[in-house]
Amino acid sequence: MMILGIDPGSRITGYGVLDLSGPTPRYVASGCIRLQGDDLAQRLAQAYAGISELIALHRPGEFAIEQVFMSKNADSALKLGQARGTAIVCAANHGLPVSEYGPRQIKQAVTGTGSASKSQVQHMVVAILGLGGAPQADAADALAIALTHAHARSGLLTTGSFGGHRTRRRGGSWRDYQP
Repeated sequence: MMILGIDPGSRITGYGVLDLSGPTPRYVASGCIRLQGDDLAQRLAQAYAGISELIALHRPGEFAIEQVFMSKNADSALKLGQARGTAIVCAANHGLPVSEYGPRQIKQAVTGTGSASKSQVQHMVVAILGLGGAPQADAADALAIALTHAHARSGLLTTGSFGGHRTRRRGGSWRDYQP
């Protein structure tokens, strides 16, 4: 079974695809969808189309995305929320269950500490997946999200003080999930 992890953004959306059919997660693909232009609506349409292409190409069974975090810049936070919403609607329209993970939870799952830096997350993604080189930061973040979901599915994810993740199953409702 494939997992598609998404690190949403209003300019760059990172993606990571992992195969969970074996005993450990296996790297399949990663990269970035670069959104062009000044019009936010057009960039969101590009993100939707890019994620749709990834779903058609890799046929994931599940979709994982980072939860919203509060930013000092309200405009940036709103744009990120719109990018997340676009990605979630795309997944839902393709019939995929959507799971959300908080930034601290992702860092904890991949590095062992919820306060890890982006470079530490990137380094651990390379080590865990046995990659020959470091993916771009947004792609590494998306792979970390997919790895976090893989850990949650296998029961290896501890929720600690930053809470569980939220999952929406096909035709279901939002609920808090505690592995």
